[in-house]
Amino acid sequence: MHPLGKIVVAALALVVFCGTAYGYVNLRALDDVTRDSVIDGDGGTKPGEQPADGSLDILLVGRDSRDDQQGKPLPPELLRELRVGANGDDLTDTLIVLRVPNGTREVKAFSIPRDSYVSMPGGKGKINAAFGRAKAAEARRQREAGETDKAKIQQAALTAGRRATRQAVEDLTGVKIDHFAEVNLLSFYEISKAVGGVDVCLKKATQDRNSGADFPAGPQRIQGADALAFVRQRDNLPGTDFDRVRRQQVFLAGLARQVLSAGTLADPGKVSDLIEAVKRSVVLDDSWNLLDFVGQMRGVSGGGIQFATIPVVNVDYRYDPDSPRATAVQVDPAAVKAFAASLIGAPAPTAPASPVTVDVSNASPRDGLASRVAGFLKDKGFTPGKKETVSSRRTSLVRFGPDLAERGAEVAKLLGGLATQQSAAVPAGHVEVVLGTVYSGPGVADGGGAPAGGDEPITSAGVVCVN
Repeated sequence: MHPLGKIVVAALALVVFCGTAYGYVNLRALDDVTRDSVIDGDGGTKPGEQPADGSLDILLVGRDSRDDQQGKPLPPELLRELRVGANGDDLTDTLIVLRVPNGTREVKAFSIPRDSYVSMPGGKGKINAAFGRAKAAEARRQREAGETDKAKIQQAALTAGRRATRQAVEDLTGVKIDHFAEVNLLSFYEISKAVGGVDVCLKKATQDRNSGADFPAGPQRIQGADALAFVRQRDNLPGTDFDRVRRQQVFLAGLARQVLSAGTLADPGKVSDLIEAVKRSVVLDDSWNLLDFVGQMRGVSGGGIQFATIPVVNVDYRYDPDSPRATAVQVDPAAVKAFAASLIGAPAPTAPASPVTVDVSNASPRDGLASRVAGFLKDKGFTPGKKETVSSRRTSLVRFGPDLAERGAEVAKLLGGLATQQSAAVPAGHVEVVLGTVYSGPGVADGGGAPAGGDEPITSAGVVCVN
């Protein structure tokens, strides 16, 4: 059974944004939303504060849960309507960070692939397993300590899972998470219907039995079970999970436009339905004052959200020699941290006394990739060299002479942890970058790190067609 639709988790933030100009009083109804102690006691951002790292950061998490907020199983007829089976699991299949830089009204959203292979308590693993590991460990600890109340054990385990997920994201990205929101598939279903559907566009018609997807090519409006299928589908897509990430992002962009449109905000019934959907299935950290947050967000527009994905090293990483068919997404934490910091305008490294020229060769089918990567490296203090298209190759490589080993390694890290090679054939003062067909670091999409095939940047200003 494939995981739930990823984009559901963003709906909460969009409901909050809708109140920036219109629904402020109505948001008081969200006082009844479920809360949990996810953020450290001394770590919550206070109303009006400017976070020390330069950005208010919100972690949006989606869980493949077949239960409601009271822990009761969803009825079979509803599961049939959602086109999902009765068995869920304890994986967090959506991880999206919203960065709201201090003093700006541009929201930067970036996705973390669910299969990103990271370090965490209990040993390395896929980041979406952090929740389940901590949840199971805490439940076991509670029982061993003599606790017999099932509700208390369940709540303690859920809190531990949420905290572990937050910590795994912080460790990978270097971002201090200020607030947390969690949504399940039921709320996604209800929220997408509450706003009257979301406009999306597909490059080609597609069908998928597992998710229930059956869509024509071109622009279309989707809601309810169709919307869930749209963001759940990964089979029959050329980029599988990474195409699904692109779908999540374009759906979130469309949801932002729809929530912030006059047709939604001026309709008391739609606003009420939206708030009720959030109350039924969303979990927030207990330090988040939504009304104060609404005041801080005053002025965010429908086109003021930009989307990207963290850079990755290898989308087909064989991490277990004993299970050669097991795959994950390899990431370089240093490159991910640099990427996340760049979204709030972190200063580029100081240029070296002796300038280093970087020559970039594009061995992939992506038009303009060499120029975009050269521009990215220029912003980091390197001098652009020649840019050319060369014969296709699968993997990427950074080459340099023995006198530039340190700077060559720096370039490789900035581009997502590429392979390196020392070569006396590289001209003095130069580093050579070859970008292969599986390259998925900065520059793949203009201005972001989206790793899927479609290179058009995704923002909430308009509809982008995807696979």
